[in-house]
Amino acid sequence: MRSRLGYELQYEFPQPTPVIATLNVHSSRVSDLASPDHVILNPSVPISGYRDGFGNWCSRFLAPAGPMTISTDAVIWDSGRPDPVVRNAFQVPVERLPEETLVFLLASRFCDSDRLLDLAWKIFGTTEPGWTRVQAVCDFVHRHVVFGYAFARVTRTASEAYQERQGVCRDFAHLAVAFCRALNIPARYCTGYLGDSGMPPPHPPGDFAAWFEAYLGDQWHTFDPRNNVPRIGRVLMARGRDAADVAMTTTFGPNTLRNFRVWMDELAETT
Repeated sequence: MRSRLGYELQYEFPQPTPVIATLNVHSSRVSDLASPDHVILNPSVPISGYRDGFGNWCSRFLAPAGPMTISTDAVIWDSGRPDPVVRNAFQVPVERLPEETLVFLLASRFCDSDRLLDLAWKIFGTTEPGWTRVQAVCDFVHRHVVFGYAFARVTRTASEAYQERQGVCRDFAHLAVAFCRALNIPARYCTGYLGDSGMPPPHPPGDFAAWFEAYLGDQWHTFDPRNNVPRIGRVLMARGRDAADVAMTTTFGPNTLRNFRVWMDELAETT
């Protein structure tokens, strides 16, 4: 299947402001793009790119004072299959974990697993290690946290999401990641596009989505505590320890986000 994806972010900058944008499709999906997802700036200014420490593609530019629009509009191919479910994926003992996964066992800015250590073992300690345990975490978070855009708060940590029992998709992912790390399961935060293919209407307004990956059975697997069902057409943009590592834009000065649109729409097949 093919999907059209993109975004339009309208900012107002009172002064020239350096910006880092993490808005491109992840390198693992670049070969699926039928048309490129170039970051388009209006007004046009020089832009450069680099890979961060997690392998994400980042763009750097100096936004001039005044309004600026950051956008893209691209087409991507997808298998049309839902997220894989591998129920026999086993938990890897910490002493056998690859070194590159160990950073995803540690507490981070928003995934304060150290504050949730005792709670995690109290709730999930009797569950079967492996896929069953991670799914139990997702089931708990899905039931425990109430979703609502009005509940968004950019400073909310995982432990606060547990206490407040409300949030948006990043809070669901942060809490599940923190629980997994407390249970000695490497977990990394993910952001990207998630369309509504295969889902009954009405469909919510477009937005970027957050989910996570857990390291089980010697590979990474996708889990989504917000939706808690396998979904079709998930497109990864970036991975990191938590949302701080993969912010869509990081700005080094005052600014106002005037408007925000995201889309991912399945396209009709042509013959």
